[in-house]
Amino acid sequence: MKILIADKVSPTTVKSLEALGCEVALKPELDAASLPSAIAGFDVLIVRSTQVTKQTIEAGKDLSLIIRAGAGVNTIDLETASQYGIHVTNCPGKNTEAVAELAIGLMLACDRRIPQAALEMQGGKWKKGEFGKAKGLKDRILGVIGLGNIGMAVIARAKALEMNVVAWSRSLTPEKAEALDIVYAESPLAVAAQADALSLHVAYSKALNHMVDAEFLATMKPGAILINTARGDLIDTIALKEAIKSKKLRVGLDVFENEPKGNEEPFLDAELASLAICTPHIGASTDQASEAIAEEAVRIVRSYIEAGMPVNVVNVRMKPATTHKLVVRHHNRVGVLSAILLMLKEEGINIEEMQNTIFSGGATATCLLYLDKKPSDKTISLMSAHEDIIQVTGC
Repeated sequence: MKILIADKVSPTTVKSLEALGCEVALKPELDAASLPSAIAGFDVLIVRSTQVTKQTIEAGKDLSLIIRAGAGVNTIDLETASQYGIHVTNCPGKNTEAVAELAIGLMLACDRRIPQAALEMQGGKWKKGEFGKAKGLKDRILGVIGLGNIGMAVIARAKALEMNVVAWSRSLTPEKAEALDIVYAESPLAVAAQADALSLHVAYSKALNHMVDAEFLATMKPGAILINTARGDLIDTIALKEAIKSKKLRVGLDVFENEPKGNEEPFLDAELASLAICTPHIGASTDQASEAIAEEAVRIVRSYIEAGMPVNVVNVRMKPATTHKLVVRHHNRVGVLSAILLMLKEEGINIEEMQNTIFSGGATATCLLYLDKKPSDKTISLMSAHEDIIQVTGC
């Protein structure tokens, strides 16, 4: 199996993949524009931040697996990958602690204005009077929007700072909130109205584009802290700039709309950088997270080699869309399954999913088939009459 790694990864990743018998090419210099011309001949592509476009997928004639060495897969054209039958996987939960730590770090930096104070010190200025004016985080209300792994990790760290937590998530109920010792909010706006500091931890979707808009920002308390380590498109940047100026919001951002695509490309929004504390999308970038993600990427490849189906696939239908199910118990002999498939083919029935399970001893098996329509009584009778078929049920 030939693997192309188009990003910087932990050095152990290459060694572990080679130990599986894979041929590995490490080309971290590749980007969205150059990747299509480099993908030919590779079975597996591993990326971190590099975009995988339609052009790359169409050029990868041998490509069957794309691994996002991280959680989000918004940089991968999932629709095109699915059209070509290419598995797309990710490494969820492996950067949880790293992102949570940065979110708390940005919160502290916003409250104490640590970067600004350090910059003045570098210029030889001792502004103790100005930078000694911080509210502190103890007993303040932290609003958390999104209670996935990272949101929960942020809450745990905030409680260690003795903050009170109010939260909203689609899955959160008043009962769950009580069990977690947090306050339930019925909407993101309700969180915004109560929070002294607010941290975003929802997965991006088109429905959540600019969820933090002018109305949301107007609802926040004057001087409140806003942290985004999730996705840049969650925030309306133009509205955010106005709110920082008019409401004196203190903002910490690790993600941005229209982020630079390369590691060395310029960040063009100088105004935003001057108004907020900004870091260049480094939330998952710790040695601990890199090693954990590397181990998970190798586990995905191993599962693909051993079972033919990788773990953590994000673009396969999890539940059959069909309403007709056929269960065939049969003797485990050559030609039985081909006979079943031929009968269904002759009736114009498509098999959406199929699983054949062998019983202990290997003499018999049961085949489960999900079909796009119900077989006729005639086809069922023909199957039942087959000498190697024990029983046909379902539909």
